Amino acid sequence: MTAAPDGLPPLAALETARLDWQRDDTGEEAPRSAAFDDVYFSRHDGRAETEHVFVDGNRLPERFARWQARRPFVIGETGFGSGLNMLVAWACFDAHAAAGARLHLVSTEKFPLDREDLARALAGWPDLADRAAALLAQWPAPVAGVHRLRLHPRVTLDLHFGDAAERLALLDGRVDAWFLDGFAPAKNPAMWQPELFAALAARSRPGATFATFTCAGVVKRGLKAAGFAWRKEPGFGRKREMLAGEITAPPRDGRRGDTPWYTPPPARPPRRVAVIGAGIAGTSVAAALAERGVAVTLLDPEGPGAGASGNAQGALYVKLAAETNHQSRVYLAGLLHSQRWLTRLDPEQRLWSPCGVLQLARNAKEPARQARFLARHPLPSGVVTGVSAEQAAACAGVATDAGALHYPGAGWVRPDALCRRLAETPGIVLRRDEVLRLEAGSDGWRLRLGDGTALDADQVVIATATLANRFAQASALPLQPVRGQVSRLRLPPHAPRLARVVCAGGYVSPPLSGWLTFGATFLPNDADGEVRESDHAANLAEFERTLPVYADALREAGADLTPAGLEGRASVRAASPDKSPYAGPVPDAIAWREDYALLAKDASRVPEVPGRHHEGLWISAAHGSRGLASAPLCAELLASRICDEPLPLEQPLVDHLHPGRRIIRDLIRGN
Repeated sequence: MTAAPDGLPPLAALETARLDWQRDDTGEEAPRSAAFDDVYFSRHDGRAETEHVFVDGNRLPERFARWQARRPFVIGETGFGSGLNMLVAWACFDAHAAAGARLHLVSTEKFPLDREDLARALAGWPDLADRAAALLAQWPAPVAGVHRLRLHPRVTLDLHFGDAAERLALLDGRVDAWFLDGFAPAKNPAMWQPELFAALAARSRPGATFATFTCAGVVKRGLKAAGFAWRKEPGFGRKREMLAGEITAPPRDGRRGDTPWYTPPPARPPRRVAVIGAGIAGTSVAAALAERGVAVTLLDPEGPGAGASGNAQGALYVKLAAETNHQSRVYLAGLLHSQRWLTRLDPEQRLWSPCGVLQLARNAKEPARQARFLARHPLPSGVVTGVSAEQAAACAGVATDAGALHYPGAGWVRPDALCRRLAETPGIVLRRDEVLRLEAGSDGWRLRLGDGTALDADQVVIATATLANRFAQASALPLQPVRGQVSRLRLPPHAPRLARVVCAGGYVSPPLSGWLTFGATFLPNDADGEVRESDHAANLAEFERTLPVYADALREAGADLTPAGLEGRASVRAASPDKSPYAGPVPDAIAWREDYALLAKDASRVPEVPGRHHEGLWISAAHGSRGLASAPLCAELLASRICDEPLPLEQPLVDHLHPGRRIIRDLIRGN
């Protein structure tokens, strides 16, 4: 499978590392790559080598000690391997950095270790055990793409699984210090290519440093050609020399030539941010910012978990396209991110359950569509796998008559309780008030509130679902209201239990506190929030189609499977025309239509004008019925952009979520 034209890799499982195990000079076990016939770290003393080459080679102790910036210090690495380099850098950061400083680690890896091998490789350093445990607890499946791990309140790791040069070419972010690691150029010449050095330079901040164990000629020539100055320094152990250096003037990022409108606004990390809307989109953004030390005011007249985020139970799942597209990439990344995020946020699983999701192939076309999906997306079985009707029944605990896609790490969430938990994050102040309008000022924004008062903030995030475009600055963003009603059935004693979330036309969740939740209706352009008996009837009919044997068993147990026997809740979700969320800076629509008017005559004539935005105004909206899988990742994306950090998605996917994409589409189509 080849990469897409935009450089994105296929959605597929990566080959994991094949290891041989040897004893190092201290008697500890050490991993060796069977494929590359090379060691992951020095047999003499792996940790001492890391400290000498990468930590001291980049002068990290002194740089950490004087780090005062409000953004994090960013380290980039070309081969994650066993993770030893990153854990040692983290330990150095803890030893030398001020209490308020933050560290952001970005590392590429084409052949990730599996969890068991990773644990074994790191077992030789007991003083790193707590850090290794944080890494192992969130270790992702070997899927090509970006995997964000929050290792500590002030330490973030982005694992970019795939070829180093390809991954760095897709990175949206800049680096302060590089660890040029990986197997030696003689063992792995495919990595040490001009494309790698060019990507390193393009993703560097002015003055970024590097260090590497090798003095191979191909490395020296590649670094010099890319703009790095290098020097030889004493090597470690048996290696006489190593390289270190810096780049004073990195090249300009040339990736925006065809899409200048997506040029991000200058990063100005704020002290005070107002987040409007306390559903899952707003509370996840507020929590992400508060975790970064930003003072957040969260505004919602109804408080956390109202609207479409107010259900007692919701499904955490996605439906991916048979043919790879940007939307599927975003939602799969979001699903995997939400699973890690919830594991860290709620390890006791009081707010969620990773019970698994079965997406049944109920209609005549769905089995073939699922088969195409699996053929085009050979993902790890721990992410998604195809199962027969018999296997689906064994997973669900109830009879089914169709095969399915099984997402074993997905499940259900309590959205209302989750929003309340997020709103309690230290650093967030909740105000139950309505924001009537936004006024831009010279040093930020003034929010006019429903009680007649005003609130000032450096920056603002709009997260009010269908109401997001009622603010004048966001009025150009099309949003469609979609009514959805869920139904709840009180289960009689001894009723059979469903073990997995099962979805087809709707979804059915395992019982929670004696209630079975199923639904939801999907009625576009309907903004009525009242519960309807007709919607209960529709949900019941879908339930009967999806799990007819289970429905009969519930009746036999005494359940009242009629509209009169149900409770329910209706709410209105927001959707964009292309069904992908909006997550990014709010464009100045008037300026865009003026700056890019030529596109209406000739789409190939792209003006060299960076996109103008309403400075300090952001949006997270249009999450539709999949907000549990998209909103937390979009929150990380916004918080990272706002706080001048590397982003948790590849640049083409960041652009796919940009709120201004519809403006450009309409210009090109003459709308």
